[in-house]
Amino acid sequence: MSYTKAQKEKLSKLDIHTLSELALCIPHSYEDYRIHDTLQEHKAQLIDATIESVFRAPNSIQITFFAHNFGFKITGVLFRPKPYMMHQFQEGSRDYFYGVIECKMGHCSMSMPKKITTIGSITPKYKTALRTDVMLRFVGANLSEESLEKEGLKKEIAKELLHLHFPTSELNTKELNPQTLYALKYTELFVYMKQLSAKRRYFESLVHLDASYREWAEQLPFTLTPEQIDTINDIQTDFAKPIASKRMVVGDVGSGKTMVILASAYMMAQNRSILMAPTTILAKQIYEEAQKFLPTLRVTLVTNKTKKVDLSEYDFIIGTHALLYRDLPQTALVMVDEQHRFGTQQRNMLEKLVSEREKKPHFIQFSATPIPRTQAMIETAHIDVSLITSTPFKKDIDSTVIHKRDFPSLIEQIKSEIAKGNQVLLVYPLVEQSELLEYQSIDEARGYWEKHFSNVYVTHGKDKDKEQVLEDFRESGDILIATTVVEVGISLPRLSTVVIVGAERLGLSTLHQLRGRVSRTGLKGYCFLYTNKEKSQRLDEFVKTTSGFDIANLDLKFRKSGDLLKGVSQSGSQFKWISLAEDSEIVKEVKKDLDNLSTKAYSQ
Repeated sequence: MSYTKAQKEKLSKLDIHTLSELALCIPHSYEDYRIHDTLQEHKAQLIDATIESVFRAPNSIQITFFAHNFGFKITGVLFRPKPYMMHQFQEGSRDYFYGVIECKMGHCSMSMPKKITTIGSITPKYKTALRTDVMLRFVGANLSEESLEKEGLKKEIAKELLHLHFPTSELNTKELNPQTLYALKYTELFVYMKQLSAKRRYFESLVHLDASYREWAEQLPFTLTPEQIDTINDIQTDFAKPIASKRMVVGDVGSGKTMVILASAYMMAQNRSILMAPTTILAKQIYEEAQKFLPTLRVTLVTNKTKKVDLSEYDFIIGTHALLYRDLPQTALVMVDEQHRFGTQQRNMLEKLVSEREKKPHFIQFSATPIPRTQAMIETAHIDVSLITSTPFKKDIDSTVIHKRDFPSLIEQIKSEIAKGNQVLLVYPLVEQSELLEYQSIDEARGYWEKHFSNVYVTHGKDKDKEQVLEDFRESGDILIATTVVEVGISLPRLSTVVIVGAERLGLSTLHQLRGRVSRTGLKGYCFLYTNKEKSQRLDEFVKTTSGFDIANLDLKFRKSGDLLKGVSQSGSQFKWISLAEDSEIVKEVKKDLDNLSTKAYSQ
């Protein structure tokens, strides 16, 4: 829908772009300028009154009204009156006045009476960047059933919103009825998802082909999970289209995303694939898996330490961000693992490096941070999304909240696990001592562990050698002391136990990522959440929940969804009405309606 210059200026002042968004700028209150013959105390009301007397004091004016609609006298008081007010109150005149009426011991008074010229309606009051009278005129001239339907809103939604701006009865914006609340939620989401889909741009793909992975999957020494197969099928369908696909694969910790990466590279083997991983360890792990499960492909690993070679000889190039500084051959598929660890700029750079003018490679990003299903549905407005919510084998991890008094039994548990040849991870909140925190730091705690145990390794985010420490620990360590640096990615097959110190300070998704480090190969696992807080509802709920997607919903329950959507496209704090934790049905409906709209537009 196109707007006039004047409309655009007003919308711009309100920091919005469409009339649907204007409909969401609802009044903060209403003034009822209808005549009533029953007095309602403590409430602003209109009186049809004759002024019987006016007494002017230095800082106030006192007026005696006879209210014809009530049949008795009311005293009006104006404090610090402005000069123009002096002329509004003339003895003997009959006009309409509006204000809050209070009665005590048979005497009624109206504080700060205001002279009203237009009566008979309920007038909305707005708190916006536009002056109230300008906003009223703008809303009156632009919001209608027809204008909102033109933008794609359904008739019943438009009607419900218009009631708020053109009320026929008194409304309370603090206690909206369910239908009105639904309309506001629907519209807020409709506007947001429509904006997301408008940002999606389509390019011709460098390659589209009918690829198959069945033969490869049948030769694997294990069976892929149904959700792995569904995701690979999604990607297979993407590859067959002449449009360059953009897909995000979100999988829970240990859900087997690596096999989806390998299946994608297998299907695109003749045309080359590139995968960028955030750390050397992750890149190496995937490279080792590729060598094992893609024997027919020429695979190479690119890190800061590898020599520069002609990469055009390879079918599958796996590397760290070092890839951005190499001469990359044209590539039909670009994949980014743990995509949130790279900036948007880095991801775009990689895509550009292997594109050819207006043609682009297929692009798949992988994330091990589960998002609420509701958010995944919203994301589909600008990128295709596949979720892998199950794991190839059931993880057997006991999660327990522990306190200082449980320390002796924790030590016994750790000794027992080490005796079995298993490994233990201790996560501390800080590297160095802090007076602000009531927990030990790595520097304070390491002495105890190094004195009582052997093969203790220590690393943290600022440690230049952290990747080497993690590799050495994997091979020969018993205990690893770290910060949340180990949250994502590295596979430690012998890790059975994680102890998280100051657990209540971390988000539930981070706790879930840390817990996901253990029991990667079916080992019996243990997760201990150490806290000085005697009671924490968040931690109690966490230990009962194992699915990362359910954890993401729990996280929403305990904090505002705004944090969660940051970086999606706009800050999620714009969600005033929608609750990602509770409104999945509305998301489904908006998605369906937007799909229908785009199908309709396409067929015309």
